[in-house]
Amino acid sequence: MGFSVTCTLGSSYVFFKNSHQKSANFLSFDRMNFKISKFKPRLTRISSRKPEIFEFEERTSPNEVKKEIERCYELIHRLGRGVAYLGSSRMGPTHPHYLQALELGKEIAILLNCTSWTGAGPGLMDAATKGAMQAGKPVGGFKISKEAGEWTATNFHPYLPSETYLTCRFFSARKHGLVDAVVRSDSSDRTAVVALPGGVGTLDEVFEILALIQLKRIGSELPVPFLLMNYDSFYSKLLDFLNDCEHWGTVAKGEVSSLWKVCDNNLEALAYLEEFYDLPTDQVRHRDKLRSPHRTVS
Repeated sequence: MGFSVTCTLGSSYVFFKNSHQKSANFLSFDRMNFKISKFKPRLTRISSRKPEIFEFEERTSPNEVKKEIERCYELIHRLGRGVAYLGSSRMGPTHPHYLQALELGKEIAILLNCTSWTGAGPGLMDAATKGAMQAGKPVGGFKISKEAGEWTATNFHPYLPSETYLTCRFFSARKHGLVDAVVRSDSSDRTAVVALPGGVGTLDEVFEILALIQLKRIGSELPVPFLLMNYDSFYSKLLDFLNDCEHWGTVAKGEVSSLWKVCDNNLEALAYLEEFYDLPTDQVRHRDKLRSPHRTVS
């Protein structure tokens, strides 16, 4: 059995009730109607004043997750692989790391001339997306219905065209998408993973991808550069812990450092990508125009 969702015109609340339970939950959603097409879910607002009831199929089989993964892959095939950004959804436009991430997203999009992929959420994901858009390069995203920030209440993205992102029901499908977006099957492919400062969700994605690279299970025929952006020493204590892991013998000496490049600022990140892809001089941006802000965040 599924569960029903009732939307009322005069209220900004959506009523969720699981048919297997007596309890119900109320979420502050904008009124909306969910339509799932062959490849990706589309969301359209309800124009009727009558309450509408929609049936949702629960996750009763692995086929539901499989179908969502297939929609992720279809979106990647249509928009092209490129750079996947991982980062906090809580650091807003006034945070110095947001400004750095926005500039980085812009410069990398120009440098590698590729699609920029994010979780299509707020915070640093938003910064990377806007930076790529300012560069005039394509963007794509795998949105999840729950992010820590102002967009948690809706599956709509506030400014991205609906054909450029997919709202995922399952974290596993979203992760598949973010990984497949950076796979390199040809030497002309320019992709990367860029880990910006973040919390539990970001660390979950960072270490999952790091483990896939370590175990050679990322599915890429060619190496994929992985950049850890250590703005204002954000990740320094984590790096100290990983060094302690070497001391305890839980990771091999030098193993972690060989899997990624730790960058203290945007200049280091751009220089590393230029070297990694052996870019000709005429494709290199004027990095002297970039100034990495050395601000301490209290």
